[in-house]
Formats: sequence, structure tokens, C-alpha cells
Amino acid sequence: MNFKTLARRIPYPDSHETSSRPSSAEPGGGWRSLDRAAWRNFAIAITALAAALFLALYSGAAADSGEVILAGISALAALALAGWVALTIVPALARRTPLRWLSYQIDYKVTREGIVYLGGIFVVTLAAMNTGNNLLFMILACLLAGILISGILSRLVLSGIEVNLELPEHIFAGRSVLAIAKLHNMKQMMPSFSVSLISEEKTEKPKARKSPVPNPAPRILQQPIYFPHIPHQQTVRQEVELTFARRGVYRQDALGLRTKFPFGFLQKTRRVQSEIEAVVYPAVQATEMFYEILPLVSGELESYQRGRGNDLYAIRDYQFNDSARHVDWKASARTGALQVREYAREDERRVMLVFDPYLDLSSPDAKTATQFERAVTLCAGLAWHFHEINAVIEFRSAGFATPRATAGEIIYDILRYLASVTPLKPPPNNHFLDQLNDAPDIYKIVLTSHLRGSIPTGIWNSSYFLFIPAL
Repeated sequence: MNFKTLARRIPYPDSHETSSRPSSAEPGGGWRSLDRAAWRNFAIAITALAAALFLALYSGAAADSGEVILAGISALAALALAGWVALTIVPALARRTPLRWLSYQIDYKVTREGIVYLGGIFVVTLAAMNTGNNLLFMILACLLAGILISGILSRLVLSGIEVNLELPEHIFAGRSVLAIAKLHNMKQMMPSFSVSLISEEKTEKPKARKSPVPNPAPRILQQPIYFPHIPHQQTVRQEVELTFARRGVYRQDALGLRTKFPFGFLQKTRRVQSEIEAVVYPAVQATEMFYEILPLVSGELESYQRGRGNDLYAIRDYQFNDSARHVDWKASARTGALQVREYAREDERRVMLVFDPYLDLSSPDAKTATQFERAVTLCAGLAWHFHEINAVIEFRSAGFATPRATAGEIIYDILRYLASVTPLKPPPNNHFLDQLNDAPDIYKIVLTSHLRGSIPTGIWNSSYFLFIPAL
């Protein structure tokens, strides 16, 4: 299956199985990828702080024994060591430490289990305050520490994860397609557990009197995708089946990483800006209306063309590689030389498909919209039919046209246009159909809402009309 990436790629291996980075694939590769200078500075800082702590304790002991000068020197030395660490090593470590996870926007929501847990904390708090029992205070401290630990661990689980969503290159309405969701854990040592990829709304700063979008594009991801375990420095991928009910442009401005890890008291969601867009073509399944119209279209087209292989095209002189069953004996007797019959090729069918999007929008209703959607689906089905028989096709519409070429070369350009076409209000002087007179050598199939009396007479003989209000 041909896939294209519609999200920002990250430099990790593209494999259908969970795989690690090349740098950590070898034994000890993960350790070699660590920042040795940062770890050396960290060890120096810990050693200096331990020495400062020892000097501070020694200063206190010296002060208790009455040696004031020695106590002062020890205290100043402890302060000097601590200040040296704060001014030199700490900034260097801060510059080398990836703190992007601190800026992640994470939303918290209390679950039903969390409500029960908070209720238990409230009961223990009342009991501890009324009785003054130290054991109850210790239990209360442990319960509060559980909430703190849950928040820290969940933030660590959601941090350092890159999201990649891949969609098929061609998507048709009503057909199920397989998408691939990838989560890459960039953390050096810590894995992530119980993470779900969900659809989220795009976060924007509130604007005063912002007018709502009349018809926002539907979202791509409708169901969450669950990842139970994402090892460190590895990529996990899941295949998800997606079905798009209608044609159009689908956008996914933001995705979300959600988890209840570790205790399930809080549901944490981290938003990830994605900017994914998918163009869904109209359905090309043969409908009852398509089966009713196709024989009529084919009959008109065959009567206009030279034939599809059974009609005589020309009579010419016999050549050594011609079959004897094609010899025309009457013509041979008349001319005195062998003559053979030549038939029209079966792949010389040519057609222009015309879609007229101009409708009377003075009183739009649901019936008009339904008829327009039927016309779009029928036009897509006809284009796909000519693609399957390898015909030469040309497509025209308002503001869009394709060159005359084999249908396989331009079929997806046509479907891409039909995916987003909308009804248009006719201009004062609508000469769209008049422009078809410049191609008298090709048969035309026209889908239009014009009345029969308004059709230009010059294209009647070389066209077959499908009237949108009658669909």
C-alpha cells in the first residue's frame, strides 16, 4: 500500500515493527549516546555540595565547642562551595538539559476513581484533625503524596513522545482504509505506559468577538488508539481502520496524548499540534443510478465514435504478417491483389467529461444539496469507469480543466477537484457551456442544471446531457 506522510516526520527507522534507533541498537549504544560532559559536571556538583554539607555540619559542631573562628571559616567555605556550584555548574547543566517537557500543556480531569480517592482523603483529614492521631496524619501524608506522584509520573510518561500519523495517498468516501499511527519515545531511559492517541481541538488564544467558522472541516481521527507500552528510544506503531462517510477535505489540527497512569485518579491529556490534512474523493461504487445511465451513455458514445473493434475501419493491401481470416475476397477480386480488412482499435474511445457547478442558490434547500451530491458521485463514477477501460478523457469545470490524456494520468486530479467542489452562483453572463464549442472532435458528457431550452444548439449533436435536477 502506498502511504504518504501528512505529519512532521522525525528521524527514526521506518519499519512495520517496533525498532530502536541505530545508535542504541548495538550493545551499550544507549550509554555511548549520553552527554558525558554533563554527567561529569553533575558528579562534580554533587561532590562539591556534599563537601559543603560536611563543612556546614562541622561548622555547627565547632560553634558548639566554642571555636568561633574555625566555625566561621567552615561556614564561609561551605557557602563558597555552594555559591560556586550555583554560579558555574548549575547554568551549564541547565543549558544541556532538555526542559521542553516543562512547557507541555497538559489538561487534568478527575476520574470517578479519583473522586472516590479524594473523598477518602477528606474523611481521613477530618478524622486526623478531630482526633490529633499521628498515625492518621501519616496516612493523610501518604494519600497526598500519591496524588503528587501520580502527577509527576504522568507528566514524565507524556513527555518526550513524538507523534506521526500516516494516511493512504488515495482515500475514497465510504471505503475503509488503514492508517498508521506511530509514537516515538525519545527519552533516554524511561519508557511510557498506557498512552492513548486521541483527537483534540486546536488551541488558540481567545479573540474578542471572533465569528465562528460556518462549516469547520471534519476531523480525521474519530476513535482513540491505545499504546500499552512504548520502550525508551523506540518506535511503536499501530494500524487503525478509518472510514470517511462523505467526500471533502478533512483536517486534524491537533492530536492528544492521554493517560491515566499510574493510579487512574487523574486523566491527563497533552495536546500535540499536528496540521494533518486528508482529501477524501467521492465514492466510485456503482450505484443503481449509475447502472441506469451507463448503458445510455455508452450507446451514445459508440454511435458517435468509429467503433470498438467490430466495425470496419479501412481496406488495405495484404502484408506478409496479416492473418488470412482478415482477407476481403471481394475487394481482392475487384483489384486483382490481396486486400485485408482493418478494424478500429478498441482503445480509441475519447470523451470529455463536463461538470457544471452553477446552481440557482436563491432558495437553497436540502433537496438541491442532495441532487448536487448525487451529481458529484455520478461524475466521479463515470470518470472512474473511463479510467478502468483506459479511455482518453478530458475534464472541464468552472475554473478547472485537465488536458486531454489517458484517464490513468489525470483521474486523481479529477477526483481531487470533485472532492472539494461546491455549488456556485451563476454569474450574470454565464457562458460556461458555450466554451464547449471549441472541441467538436470529441464526444462530451455534460452534467448541468441548465434548462433544456438554454443549452447552446452547437453542442447538442456531440454531447449527452445529464440534468442535475432530474437526478
